[in-house]
Amino acid sequence: MTTRTADTERAAVDPLDWALAERVARRVGGRDPLGSSYLAESLRDDFMAVTGEAEDLVAAHTGLRAPSPARAQVVDRASWISANVQSMQRLLEPLTERVGQRMAGSAIAPIGRRIAGTETGVLLGYLAQRVLGQYDLLVLDDDDAADAVYYVGGNVLALEKRYAFRPRDFRLWIAIHECTHRAQFTAVSWMKPYYLSLVHATLSSIDPDPKRIVQALARAADELRSGRNPLDDGGLVALLASEEQRGALARVQALMSLLEGHGNSVMNRVGREYVAGQARMARVLHSRRQAHGLTAFLHKLIGLDSKMRQYEVGEAFIAAVEREAGPRAIDAAWRGPEWLPTLEELDEPERWLARVA
Repeated sequence: MTTRTADTERAAVDPLDWALAERVARRVGGRDPLGSSYLAESLRDDFMAVTGEAEDLVAAHTGLRAPSPARAQVVDRASWISANVQSMQRLLEPLTERVGQRMAGSAIAPIGRRIAGTETGVLLGYLAQRVLGQYDLLVLDDDDAADAVYYVGGNVLALEKRYAFRPRDFRLWIAIHECTHRAQFTAVSWMKPYYLSLVHATLSSIDPDPKRIVQALARAADELRSGRNPLDDGGLVALLASEEQRGALARVQALMSLLEGHGNSVMNRVGREYVAGQARMARVLHSRRQAHGLTAFLHKLIGLDSKMRQYEVGEAFIAAVEREAGPRAIDAAWRGPEWLPTLEELDEPERWLARVA
């Protein structure tokens, strides 16, 4: 079978029109005129320099050093969208393959594909307007973009201009955050395969049976009538998952809360020492919260935004652990999956410290 034939057959049953999603995302994302201004010329050299500096600072602060240097890649919104569409396809494949098999013979499948493609495109386009930096751990190892840290140049320049941030300091601050995430997934050898296995298990837990979906929606309607938000306990996935399958969801929630909280903690602690104006940058971005593209999509899908408040919960956990046991006490979490905090331990850090002592 030729590649073209295989792609055609896959597109015929894929429940989401990815080409439409990319077109919609580009329209929604728009084009920032600053991205093509003369100021953009300084971005590439600056981000190459600050990314190397950030990696050294992160390694010194956390003890996590990636096995190879990161490559800074300054992109525009359209390029960021294209990269994330490809990553989303890989991420959601365990779900889309199963749903697509159910939809293959449906007369309304083409309509559903376009609706799903449009909604995904709107989400990606919105994120493209806001994302500053991103480490994409879903890029294939043999891809040209493997191990790159993305920076969306126009968005960075827009914030620098709007708030009069000192460019090099602001860029270093962003780089510290992204290099922390890269260190988490590359310096901790088991982290990436473990994370991907959890995501696969979570997405595979969704039952594409229409009857199951109707039952889940009926339960959600009952909860709404009783005054509860049915998405508070794990988002769309939890509505369709069994009690046993929710275990994988809980582990994803706990892990992402820890990693996001750790990333923000390192960003701010290192920033206070090495980034001029860090406190003001933190205040400005607190309400904005950097959207991390694919990660943000996953968080919305599985309910992290509503249930876990991943930044706040993770940061509070890290702060409590450091107060009780010192700045490197969190190192215990990198020993292996069984050393990670559970959802309950994130709210009670002393329980985790007692367990790993």
